[in-house]
Amino acid sequence: MPRRPLASLGALVREKRDKTKLREAASEIGISPATLLRVESGRIPDVVTFGKLCHWLGTDPSTFLGTEERPKTSAQPAELVSMSAHFKADRTPKPETIQALAKMLLFAANPMIKEPKDS
Repeated sequence: MPRRPLASLGALVREKRDKTKLREAASEIGISPATLLRVESGRIPDVVTFGKLCHWLGTDPSTFLGTEERPKTSAQPAELVSMSAHFKADRTPKPETIQALAKMLLFAANPMIKEPKDS
């Protein structure tokens, strides 16, 4: 599966939101308007917000994490979001930290995912 850079998340969100007002889209996603604005400006979101955005975009998180796409099972993004809610969000996380934590959550949710081979 082609991998998208995590930094492209904001552009995808902005593209999908299009002419929808910021507050309306944020409410639909389940995040604050300020958080949505930060993501659209290129900030990397915390894991919970990442899960909500992927769900809203209809995009599997593995698209950004470089793992194989998860088979459609009962463990969908909403369950990943609730599992990740136990972690305290760092206000200035490093992209590497976010990626490692998100991979860990995906692996915990579905042990059948294979670790990608380094190229």
